[in-house]
Amino acid sequence: MGFVKEFKEFAFKGNVVDLAVGVIIGGAFGAIVKSLVDDVITPLLLTPALEAAGAENIKELAWNGVTYGNFLSSVISFLVIAFVLFWIIKLANKVNKKPEEAPAGPSSTDVLLAEIRDELKKKS
Repeated sequence: MGFVKEFKEFAFKGNVVDLAVGVIIGGAFGAIVKSLVDDVITPLLLTPALEAAGAENIKELAWNGVTYGNFLSSVISFLVIAFVLFWIIKLANKVNKKPEEAPAGPSSTDVLLAEIRDELKKKS
């Protein structure tokens, strides 16, 4: 019975569930970014460059038999995902920023030592 209980504790820990949700949302977000790159960025921004290269589709780009169009599309997708995640994390950090705590005053020992020091200075 210990194995089942241990597995249940592992499977339903907050970290495991959070990770699963993150992976699922990440997959959906990846699909959105892929569509953004394939359906928006490529036709609007890359069409002139593709026409100059003699290709209608980014996947058709090739040089000496090496088809680098898919790789280029993946790089663009990565950059868009990284940029968006950067801004999401930056916004989350700004929202979750804890107010700075006021510096603690000197301890009672420090106060007593300062008083002793001041008294010794007066006597000298």
